[in-house]
Amino acid sequence: MIVFIDESGFSERPTVARTWAQRGRTPIIQYHFKWHQLAAIAGLTFWNFYFRLFPGTINSERVIEFLKALRAQIKQPLLVIWDRSQTHRSRLVKHFLESLNGALQLEFLPGYAPELNPVEAIWAHVKPHEMANFLAENFVHLNQFARNRLKSMQRRPRLIAAFWKQADRCSVSNGEALAPRTARRRRWRKQRSVERPRTRASELGPP
Repeated sequence: MIVFIDESGFSERPTVARTWAQRGRTPIIQYHFKWHQLAAIAGLTFWNFYFRLFPGTINSERVIEFLKALRAQIKQPLLVIWDRSQTHRSRLVKHFLESLNGALQLEFLPGYAPELNPVEAIWAHVKPHEMANFLAENFVHLNQFARNRLKSMQRRPRLIAAFWKQADRCSVSNGEALAPRTARRRRWRKQRSVERPRTRASELGPP
């Protein structure tokens, strides 16, 4: 099964977006300048996406933890496609992949075209739309709200389909793709025919 993977992060500092207000009264969001970072990693298949949240940043150990949980959830050989970040190419990740005896294969995206990864569309949607103007009371509040919004997105098949369409448009506009467009669609149709039906989505691992 093909899985695109990417990492991002959320902050206690709110993502400011346009909103409604009384005429002549500009909305004001007040927040402190000492904010904590919540890291996120997500894997996108044709029917669903899976995620995990971590305090701080994503390192090799957390990438391996996510890959283990992903294999336990999907229970099929995986082809993981992601960027060439140092974390993805670390010695720990290489040793973990070697221990799987080919059950998990890797492909890397071009370094100059991260928008070819459809997971980028998840982050582009959740931050300015699902979490726009959200002011967390504390780190626990941020963690719970981000988890709830991502789970809500998992239950919207049209939204998941839109992530793929966005990546397809980017590949065509850039003149670069992983394969010719017709061949790519043919491969995706074949992939859809063997992938399990979409089930109720949840965060990988314990809540």
